[in-house]
Amino acid sequence: MALRERQGWFKSLIGLAARLPWWLGLALAVLVYGGLHHMAQKPLGTAKPGQMESFLLSAVAHGLALAGQYLLPLLFGFGALLSAFRQDKAARLHAAAASRPGALDAMSWQESEILVGEYFQRQAYGVTDNGGGGADGGVDMVLHGDDGSHLVQCKHWRALRVGVQPVRELYGVMAAQGAAGGFVVASGEFTENAVRFADGLALTLVNGSTLLRGIRAQAGSGPAAARPANLCTPDCPVCGAAIVLRQARSGANAGTQFWGCSRYAQDRCRGTREVD
Repeated sequence: MALRERQGWFKSLIGLAARLPWWLGLALAVLVYGGLHHMAQKPLGTAKPGQMESFLLSAVAHGLALAGQYLLPLLFGFGALLSAFRQDKAARLHAAAASRPGALDAMSWQESEILVGEYFQRQAYGVTDNGGGGADGGVDMVLHGDDGSHLVQCKHWRALRVGVQPVRELYGVMAAQGAAGGFVVASGEFTENAVRFADGLALTLVNGSTLLRGIRAQAGSGPAAARPANLCTPDCPVCGAAIVLRQARSGANAGTQFWGCSRYAQDRCRGTREVD
């Protein structure tokens, strides 16, 4: 049991460093080494009458510093290497999706999640991998923006049409966690029921064609491009609030996607923009 606990602790530290930018993981390794090495070099001293408890605590801390000055930087350094590998893979997947037809459909669900994370990161979101255990493992990542956190779900990656159930599930988690918004991302399309459920909510459905257009636009503008105006940007032509992706349910444009004001449900603002 103790061995399993130590292994779990090691994996947690490596996972923490792997979710940080690689340079930050390396900086953390250097700082941890410097602090613990300084503690380990201090003389322990001797026990004095009436101060045995303090001496024992100092001895334990000294022993932990002796071992940790090498172990912890090693774990953080390994996590930084994983982070660098992941960032390089994300960049290659992004470039492939932007330049090769069919590359998106050929990706596994793990690769698709990495790609989606890169897609949102290039929109100036902070992205935290939620560590899902499978293609349907719940919320896949959390986005951190100026307006709060947003939950992302990549569901049924190779399905032609995604139904309403995954959208309902994500909305329930959003409500439970108090998230500012959410995204359901798929390589195919969404059913009419799914679009109808998301209409008026702070919930954006990103289908495959929209995702590819965004990725190609990012590739054309460079990795450091600012968040595009077509996704959660305060750019409603009427009130200036954020706009979200919607789909027309009836009329001559039924099935066509457009950007609509996020305050439609609260203020009935009807500001819209065409999807470029």
